[in-house]
Amino acid sequence: MKKLALAVTLASLLSTNVQADAIGIYLGGQIWDNKASGTLGDGSSLVDFNLADEKQNSFFIAFEHPLPLIPNIRIASTSLETKGQTTLATNFEFEDETFTTGADVRANFDVSYVDYTLYYEVFDNDLLSFDFGLTARDFDGDVTISAEASSGSTTVTQSDSIAVTDIVPMLYVRTNVGLPLTGLNLYGQGNFLSIDDHTLYDYEVGISYELIDNLAVDMNINLGYRAVKLELEDLNDLYTNIEFDGVFIGTTIHF
Repeated sequence: MKKLALAVTLASLLSTNVQADAIGIYLGGQIWDNKASGTLGDGSSLVDFNLADEKQNSFFIAFEHPLPLIPNIRIASTSLETKGQTTLATNFEFEDETFTTGADVRANFDVSYVDYTLYYEVFDNDLLSFDFGLTARDFDGDVTISAEASSGSTTVTQSDSIAVTDIVPMLYVRTNVGLPLTGLNLYGQGNFLSIDDHTLYDYEVGISYELIDNLAVDMNINLGYRAVKLELEDLNDLYTNIEFDGVFIGTTIHF
């Protein structure tokens, strides 16, 4: 969140030199009720920790301008946190710790990220819009595995963590189809990557309704489905094959 706040502040300062009618500012957010499923580990073995369903938050700000050769910018922050617990059927190694068969182990999973996207508008009207660009996804979190075992009158705690701090490039696309005379729009957007044994996607499809539409401000409410796939091969020693998916509700304001 600190990175997002800094980026938004810098972008806001830069925008003060641009006339108000020459730039569009978009603010938005959503609450995402998702299910988590899959496995994680450090490469030697992957374990299903029965990850819990959680509600995640996502926020974005975007700046659009009329200059044709300079890309627009979009900055988005997404929380991606969950917990899980399982009883090991075999030994499980995670970083410098070996968790033995039969141990009750817990996972704290936080792979939240900030997206920095540069994009162009191919079409932009009330009936059809299409954007494409490139995203730098900046992961900033950690995954911790822990367990407790009794040895006589004492309790022994095992714990180790992997910091997930890396930047990966992704393709960005978005399209919007307006339904005339209804105030409704159908839209889809996503980021995609398949390279170097990493397979990631983050897409949403939904419908939006115009609550406010005037010269000063537009405000939409959005409903839809979102899915995030994290198939990571050695991202800071972390291996995952996890998917988050579920419904969301959000809003977008355009100045």
